Amino acid sequence: MKRLGGGYTKHFNFKHKRSGVLFQGKFKANHIDSNEYLLHASAYVNLNGLVHKLKNKQFYSSWEEFVNKYSKGACKKDIILDQFKDVNEYRMFAQDALKNILARKELLKEMEDLLALEN
Repeated sequence: MKRLGGGYTKHFNFKHKRSGVLFQGKFKANHIDSNEYLLHASAYVNLNGLVHKLKNKQFYSSWEEFVNKYSKGACKKDIILDQFKDVNEYRMFAQDALKNILARKELLKEMEDLLALEN
């Protein structure tokens, strides 16, 4: 990922006659060490725009690729979808995961606010 990002940055900067970084912060990778984490990560990635409230902004998501019968084939989704009875079961799983992610995100924000009050 580092090489890909670096190559893209170099190309973009050359093309637009600029210099400097394009991406904020370091790339972060997590090792997926269980099937449960794989399924959770799939839901998070597919619904990432909703997690970060990007509804009104232009963003690409693999969600449509996963839940529509006819897809472009950009995603290798069988490893995920084969674990569910059908696409609707995956859709419900992902939507439940989204609710949990948003609840945890809200709880973390409340905790940060409480800690800020103490300081």
